[in-house]
Amino acid sequence: MATRTKLVAKRSSKYLEEALYQRLFKGGSSPQSVRSELEDFLKSRKRVFKWEVGVSIRKLRTHKRFRPALKLSEIMARRGMNPTVSDQAIRLDLVAKSRGIASAEDYFINLPEALKNHLTYGALLNCYCKELMTEKAEALMEKMRELRFASSSMSYNSLMTLYTKIKQPEKVPSIIQEMKANDVMPDCFTYNVWMRALAAINDISGVERVIEEMKRDGRIAADWTTYSNLASIYVDAGMFQKAEGALKELEKRNTRHDLGAYQFLITLYGRTGNVVEVHRVWRSLKLAHPRMANMSYLNIIQVLVNLKDLSGAEACFKEWESKCSVYDIRVANAMIRAYIKEDMFEKAEAIKKLAKMRGGRLNAKSWEIYMDYYLKKGDLKMAHWCADRAIKKGRSHGRIWVPSQEVLQTLMTYFENRMDVAGAENFIELLQKVEKDLSVEVFESLIRTYSAAGKKSPGMRRRLKMENVVVSDATKKLLESICEE
Repeated sequence: MATRTKLVAKRSSKYLEEALYQRLFKGGSSPQSVRSELEDFLKSRKRVFKWEVGVSIRKLRTHKRFRPALKLSEIMARRGMNPTVSDQAIRLDLVAKSRGIASAEDYFINLPEALKNHLTYGALLNCYCKELMTEKAEALMEKMRELRFASSSMSYNSLMTLYTKIKQPEKVPSIIQEMKANDVMPDCFTYNVWMRALAAINDISGVERVIEEMKRDGRIAADWTTYSNLASIYVDAGMFQKAEGALKELEKRNTRHDLGAYQFLITLYGRTGNVVEVHRVWRSLKLAHPRMANMSYLNIIQVLVNLKDLSGAEACFKEWESKCSVYDIRVANAMIRAYIKEDMFEKAEAIKKLAKMRGGRLNAKSWEIYMDYYLKKGDLKMAHWCADRAIKKGRSHGRIWVPSQEVLQTLMTYFENRMDVAGAENFIELLQKVEKDLSVEVFESLIRTYSAAGKKSPGMRRRLKMENVVVSDATKKLLESICEE
């Protein structure tokens, strides 16, 4: 990469003055910033090297910026940058993520036969597996076997991951046996999925045999993800001593000081209840990564709160506040939740006010925390107000938030007891902007509210039919009275 960077520095004025992947993330990784930088680059008609486009697409995928990645891939191809078969496989994946599985299928069908090899077949298989389309995945895998394209661990890994997600982990060992019979070399991911599948059927000794087999095989060296996986399995099984042994092995293999490894260590030590080790790993993380990300602070605060180390969480929060360049409301929410849980309402309010002053926009989760607090206190008026704010905030941020069925029922009962038809109707109107199909219980409560208030709704039967709601016999009797003209 260093050599390539030198090439960028020496190129002519016809080319972009900096590496494309640096340009795209110049203003950060937010969708708006990335989109803006990409549009500016494409309008400039400046040239770039092909490897830059590849690196840029990889970074965009890492940050889940799939639409910009697809746009870059397609436009550069139209401008004469010939894609490899590997590029086509990546684009197929991007099409699935950006436009849906049907578009990905069309893309695959329209590929020249010469480009339909193990890479593009494997990409389509992975799309089916991620969408949990079992029949299509199994049929495509069978086709790949016939064409002798099932020659790498990647396809088998996709299928095994599918089986674990659809709660059929018992199918994984037979896939492993097929790999062995066909001399398909496993990778670390293969072993991780295999261990997870055995853990799902409570075969912990089987998990340990997999680790031993991996050591004996010698072709694939266990990395830190192998031991984070093993530690997590032990924690889930309540085998904390063995879990901490696996975490020590994880640390030994984190030679590159991977941020993800530190995050797993903190989380898993937290789950074993070892607050001393949590603080030790946190100190190591700060030494290895002096410029700490917001997510690292969020993780440590959540872990310490769960361990009842509120003072430690407060210290981390204050440290983050003094250093952060962007006030991430998720970090503030972690402390607000901690204070609310301990009934320290004034401290929670102080953080909420400071967040607003620092530019942190309260989100749906912020209001959900307060809603839960008021529900616990029995203040249903404030609980409703917070739920209303949460729904509206979720919509404005492009992230739909809907109360649980239990909360919905509680709030509808609140309107019912107050005989507040207008309040109930307004709440349902708001809910239907984020949830297409409301439960029958919501409408039955609404009908009881009308009945209790002595109000009429002549069009209620037609409304229920349009909503495809069938109410109970008891509610049908109430309908007779409220539907009278």
